[in-house]
Amino acid sequence: MASYSFPQPLPGEITPKEHYLRRRTILSGAGLLAAGGVAKAAGLQTHAGPFGTSETPTSRDDITHYNNFYEFGLDKSDPARLSGDFHSRPWTLRIEGAVARPLTIDIDQLIAAHMPENRVYRMRCVEAWSMVIPWDGIPLADILRQVEPLGSAKFVAFRSVFRPDEMPGQRGGAGGISWPYVEGLRLDEAMNPLTLLAVGLYGDILPSQNGAPLRLVVPWKYGFKGIKSVTTLSLVETMPPTSWNQLAPDEYGFYANVNPEVDHPRWSQASERVIGSGGFFGEKRQPTRMFNGYGEQVAHLYTGMDLRKYY
Repeated sequence: MASYSFPQPLPGEITPKEHYLRRRTILSGAGLLAAGGVAKAAGLQTHAGPFGTSETPTSRDDITHYNNFYEFGLDKSDPARLSGDFHSRPWTLRIEGAVARPLTIDIDQLIAAHMPENRVYRMRCVEAWSMVIPWDGIPLADILRQVEPLGSAKFVAFRSVFRPDEMPGQRGGAGGISWPYVEGLRLDEAMNPLTLLAVGLYGDILPSQNGAPLRLVVPWKYGFKGIKSVTTLSLVETMPPTSWNQLAPDEYGFYANVNPEVDHPRWSQASERVIGSGGFFGEKRQPTRMFNGYGEQVAHLYTGMDLRKYY
């Protein structure tokens, strides 16, 4: 397996050794660490993946209570508050289109067939705030290889669930979005080793407010590319429509790569507010990194492209 590295964090971003060891002691006492480095919590077994960071993860409380998930409402607190009626089991994922072996699979069968990996990724929202999130997921490339993409496949189109009876934001037309939510990646982006289908968080089954039971994680792109509660992947020949690009094409491009040099029309992208870093003077800001700091892994995908034009 190829070895990948990340830019080194600043000294102030590194978790002190004594805090890390104390956390492991707590987890061990709670039965969340098992032999061989495999964690089990709420039925989810995971193993260490090849990607990570020494940056301190955002607290579970912040990750699960500060969310954009317009299917449940526009406020950051709405997904946690209004997702109690959402059912993420039973659930099936359908992969279709330009593939040799179309697949429909139950979410728990998918998890059993591909033991999820632990990956700690930075997440940068287009609204200029950020988190560090310990996901548990399956590399999308592993699943796509299983269905054998045809030579005509150039893009992957994603579609989310449509359940207005369980998702009040879909009943009220939150944000002006036409439901269901749709997203897309170029096939080479989807096959990049960083791209993940997350099924868990902090070693536990993915909460409803974070996109249960299956969400896309593409850490070098703005967070709105991370479509939640995914039901269908379609491999297609032409660039698929995406929800935010359809709604406001002058503000939200198809690529949505994190780029501190290309501002949103209504605010700067040069820096970001770090969620959970609050102190006496409030949450700190830090400079935004090109590709969210993952340029070593993904910059080659955009060689020769004008990233101001293809934003």
